[in-house]
Amino acid sequence: MRFQEIQRMAKEMDVNTFRMKKMDMIQAIQRKENNIDCFGTTRVDSCGEQACLWKRDCLSLNNNHGTAK
Repeated sequence: MRFQEIQRMAKEMDVNTFRMKKMDMIQAIQRKENNIDCFGTTRVDSCGEQACLWKRDCLSLNNNHGTAK
């Protein structure tokens, strides 16, 4: 998902996106939805959430850059 789309989604959820990176915005959205803020973490290796909106980006991040936490 593109940065602008994520930023728009976050703002619609009343998440302050000022100076936030993509990963931080996604994790803030996850928290706002009362989900685990796991995007970009090592949890992707054992994640069973097939319907997760962020799954593709998370897997891509893990494969291309390693995990963030």
